[in-house]
Amino acid sequence: MAAAEPFVKDSSPIALPGLARALIAAGKLPAKAAEDIYQRSLSNRSSFIAELTGTGAVSASDLAHTLSTAFGAPLLDLDAIDPQRLPRDLLDPKLCQSYRIVVLSKRNNRLIVATADPSDQQAVEKIKFASQMGVDWVIGEYDKLSRIIEATAMSAAEMVDSLVGNEFEFGDAMNEAQADPNEQAIAEVEDAPIVRFLHKMLLDAFGMRASDIHFEPYEHQYRVRFRIDGELREIASPPPAIKEKLASRIKVLSRLDISEKRVPQDGRMKLKIGPDRVIDFRVSTLPTLFGEKIVIRILDPSSARLGIDALGYDADEKARLLAAIGRPYGMVLVTGPTGSGKTVSLYTCLNLLNKPGVNIATAEDPSEINLPGVNQVNVNDKAGLTFAAA
Repeated sequence: MAAAEPFVKDSSPIALPGLARALIAAGKLPAKAAEDIYQRSLSNRSSFIAELTGTGAVSASDLAHTLSTAFGAPLLDLDAIDPQRLPRDLLDPKLCQSYRIVVLSKRNNRLIVATADPSDQQAVEKIKFASQMGVDWVIGEYDKLSRIIEATAMSAAEMVDSLVGNEFEFGDAMNEAQADPNEQAIAEVEDAPIVRFLHKMLLDAFGMRASDIHFEPYEHQYRVRFRIDGELREIASPPPAIKEKLASRIKVLSRLDISEKRVPQDGRMKLKIGPDRVIDFRVSTLPTLFGEKIVIRILDPSSARLGIDALGYDADEKARLLAAIGRPYGMVLVTGPTGSGKTVSLYTCLNLLNKPGVNIATAEDPSEINLPGVNQVNVNDKAGLTFAAA
């Protein structure tokens, strides 16, 4: 488990960081000195630990031993670590540099991470979010840790290569995003933790046979839910601070206007899984009180080719449905809650009727699964292409 912050009664009028409080409680740093160092760190926009080690008020060795005892985290001699043998693919190197941490190894879906400041809860949350794993701290001396961080720093080209794995790739929308002149949009699209989190959510939802994914912002919470068998289930609760970057990432990939946050938008994107498998996603945004709610509908084109036997109808229902769609005219109504299989049922029926000697045209709002051989029409009320006109 990650080291817990010791309880320290803070009598200072200034809200000192956990590291400062721990040192005061251990008798290693006077409260007045801690306040001065903290104020200086705010003025210089630097970390408390950087200012502390710079003053020499506490030696790096004494600091490490004190924090190891105070936070119950093991102390590690970083001189025994070979920087070139450390794993470089478990966490974004920019994140490691930003929070002055070194990932040592992975064990049972938990990262073993060296730090000089185990009180940094923001770092813990960032690491958990970026890696989707737990965090166990080990304590190292600040100056030695800094040398390892610099020795393992990736080049710019290596960082770009590390952003996205080669298990899957987005379609043309990603290429268009790279040509977007909005530099802020590109920065958000290429934010590595956001990339990894979104890819993980998409693949997890597909693997769990979810029909849609809900990204929902609230005042003090951000949650992700999957609709599985018609029921929404909470899957993740990432930090609320990611909502803007995640929304930008999804909107750029879906060819939506990232600057428009006041009205709902609809778009599409594709995810290629392997050489012959492409999954379609329909994206809808909705402005809410605390940000944009985004719903991603998962549309697997292969589901329409599963055949009617895969839909779960009993023998009588199957016979009635086949008889109904085999008639030269009439109407078939399919009703049910979200995620119950209405779309797959209709596309399966169309696929059964889709033969070279048959002309099929559809009017859809919107078209969800591409069926070769079927003339699919997207209804567009604003352009006058209504259901009646189609």
